[in-house]
Amino acid sequence: MSPERILLVVGIFIVSATFLILFLRKLPKRVRKNRYVTKWRDIQQLCANKSNWPQAIMLADLLLDDVLKRRKRDGKTMGERLVSCQKDFTSNDSVWQAHKFANLVRENKAKLSEENVKKTLISFRKALQDMGAL
Repeated sequence: MSPERILLVVGIFIVSATFLILFLRKLPKRVRKNRYVTKWRDIQQLCANKSNWPQAIMLADLLLDDVLKRRKRDGKTMGERLVSCQKDFTSNDSVWQAHKFANLVRENKAKLSEENVKKTLISFRKALQDMGAL
C-alpha cells in the first residue's frame, strides 16, 4: 500500500471516530430508576415531619432537574429545560406550578399547607414518571 493511501485510511478513521464521539456525547444518558426511586423514598420520608416539608419540596425540584440534565434537555436553567420538554409531561401546567412553588419555598415566601405540599409532590412524582425516572 502506498503512503498516501495509508494516510487517507487513517484520516478517514480519525474523522469518523471524531463524529461518532461527538454524536454519542449528545445522546441522553440512561436514567437509573433504582437510584431515583431510592431518592424519592427519602423525600417521602421527610414528609412525615411538618418541619421537613420545605426540604422535601426543594429536594423534589432538584431531583427533577437532575433527571432533565441527564436526559440532556436544552437549557441553562431548570425553567428552560422544562420548556424544552413540556410535550413530554402529561400535565405541563402542574409541573410548572410545582416548580414555581418550590422557588417560593426556597425564598421563604410560600405558605405551606398539607394540601399544597401534597399537590406539589404529586406533580413532581408524575413528572419524574413521565421522564422515566420512577
